[in-house]
Amino acid sequence: MTASLLDCLEIETAPNSTHAVIWLHGLGADANDFAPIAPEVAQGLKKATRFVFPNAPVQPVTINGGMAMRSWYDILVMDLVRREDAQGIRASEQAIRALISRENTRGIPTSNIVLAGFSQGCAMTLHTGLRLPEKLAGMMGLSGYLPLIDLAQAERHPANASTPIFLAHGIFDPVVVLPRAEASRDTLQALGYDVRWHTYPMPHAVCPQEIDDIRGFLQAVIG
Repeated sequence: MTASLLDCLEIETAPNSTHAVIWLHGLGADANDFAPIAPEVAQGLKKATRFVFPNAPVQPVTINGGMAMRSWYDILVMDLVRREDAQGIRASEQAIRALISRENTRGIPTSNIVLAGFSQGCAMTLHTGLRLPEKLAGMMGLSGYLPLIDLAQAERHPANASTPIFLAHGIFDPVVVLPRAEASRDTLQALGYDVRWHTYPMPHAVCPQEIDDIRGFLQAVIG
């Protein structure tokens, strides 16, 4: 992970954005993965909003035979959590914080930023959002889980204790199995977080009803 900012694709709903959604892709995908649905989920937003889709760095991934691909951190075992790449997770946390800081310098306060992600991007959203020392407008985690779950209580920052968290998962997900997501939900709820939980009859994917629910969440936290 370099100190330079991650390469990003950006889509703005109107000039002079006052709000932002930083959306993190999943393992092996890239910034283009969720860009096509930005216009759909942005419908009804009354605030000019910048959607920022960063590219994760390219690095070897152990469970894929060491093949290099875009990844926020290494995946060491198939169950995702028995062994975790804490160093890689924390490096990506710093890269994501740098993107938030860039939005701050462009006139968008952290309180007007939604942090979002799919799969590995969801993991980074939850990991980073819990530890961030400035309040976010919201967090959105799709088809993912909370990494380093046993450290969440000790490392979380009170700034986002009341920040709404949208969590969505497919009940037939073979990649991040539903019990893994439910354990993350239960941990967040036990810590007092405002979790908006949604499940859908789908695999490791996104469905039209989920897009509708994402749109509703963004309207609620952005306006």
